[in-house]
Amino acid sequence: QVQFVESGGGLVQPGGSLRLSCTASGSISDIYDMGWYRQAPGKQRELVATITNARKTYYRASVKGRFTISKVNAINTVYLQMNSLKPEDSASYYCNTAPGRFDWGQGTQVTVSS
Repeated sequence: QVQFVESGGGLVQPGGSLRLSCTASGSISDIYDMGWYRQAPGKQRELVATITNARKTYYRASVKGRFTISKVNAINTVYLQMNSLKPEDSASYYCNTAPGRFDWGQGTQVTVSS
């Protein structure tokens, strides 16, 4: 079973930046499309961004131009660079394959507030 460990979250002011990291316990980022998801309190988990084996990327409309997904297969790690953060980006962020095939990790909390 693959496990994901997300890190890099925190409290940041509007307009600030964070870089999230997700390391998988197995070599899956070169097999599956990978994705970053987020879930705010009282809301369903939503897909934020994906990256394919060919490194083709997809972003939900609300983050396009502000977030960048990338990966390093050699270390089984996927990143999410988040710039120009807004309060509505506040959520717990998770990674998984796209679509999610494995158990979810603990996530990393992102809070955007002044």
